[in-house]
Amino acid sequence: MHHKHLALAVLPLAAVLALSGNARAQSSVSLYGLVDVSVGSSKNPGAVDAVKNVESGKMSTSFIGFKGNEDLGDGLSAFFQLDAFLRADGGQSGRYNGDAFWARNAFVGLRSKDWGDLKLGRNTTPLFVATLSFNPFGDSFGYSPSIRHIFTSNTTTGDSGWSDSVLYTTPTMSGFSGTAFVAAGEGQGGRNTGLSAQYNAGGPFAASIVFQKVGKDGGATPVDDSKTWLGGLAYDLGVVKLFGQYGKVDNTTRHVDYKIYELGGAVPVGPGKILAQYGQISPSVGARRKTFTVGYDHWLSKRTDVYAMAMSDKLTGLSGGNSFSVGLRHRF
Repeated sequence: MHHKHLALAVLPLAAVLALSGNARAQSSVSLYGLVDVSVGSSKNPGAVDAVKNVESGKMSTSFIGFKGNEDLGDGLSAFFQLDAFLRADGGQSGRYNGDAFWARNAFVGLRSKDWGDLKLGRNTTPLFVATLSFNPFGDSFGYSPSIRHIFTSNTTTGDSGWSDSVLYTTPTMSGFSGTAFVAAGEGQGGRNTGLSAQYNAGGPFAASIVFQKVGKDGGATPVDDSKTWLGGLAYDLGVVKLFGQYGKVDNTTRHVDYKIYELGGAVPVGPGKILAQYGQISPSVGARRKTFTVGYDHWLSKRTDVYAMAMSDKLTGLSGGNSFSVGLRHRF
């Protein structure tokens, strides 16, 4: 009787565990992220001394995220994404002190195979996606001349992600797709708007063109109004993949125009690539900026790579800046 009673007591528990296991198996929520830490030296143009450092996010900004989706039937699904930037060198959240916790992405959306995607919340801008897609260094704030010239050189205003936004992405048809983007002003000046079109059919050639207008002042951190155009091309010849970008930024608050030129390449070598890019900012008023980066990115696996990068960064009238890093990047 003792064993029989024990078995009867265990059966409901086993059933509960089996059901919870099935629920977990059917869950679409996943945890993912990236951690990038490097050792190196940085010297900005005009600085007296170089700074030796251990830094997070030189090649890709470190982050952790959650995402999931639910199939609603008839080709329609609901989905969400929550991503938080982090600084792995100091164990801090955000890209800088005061950064919003979910600053990378925080949206909920609907996806239709016939009508495309609609996302509501905080979204990464199509301009940022186009910038990282058409240069050999991707989303590197530390070493990509394109990212540095467009997002950290006081040219384009606004952030790489917009809060209070609605982002619509069309389905891809014969390699072509487009986006329409708007961020409500919500009493913080005008709204932000953006449009993009891209072509990528999976072959050697890809291209994009993006326009955005920033009128939202950011509340506690006001920014200038600006208009930005950016065109990008890429062509893979096998022995080298070539990248080119041309951008024009009109800062309508300060009445300064910027022309941005970028040219780079990626050469496969073993399980890695030699990367190189030259870029230049030519303003209507102020100093010209010229940046050249070269390095090697070596893949240890599909999720882990090590890199060595060096950059020369020059502003007219200032002493040159030189930086280098050796780092490790892991995705999970």
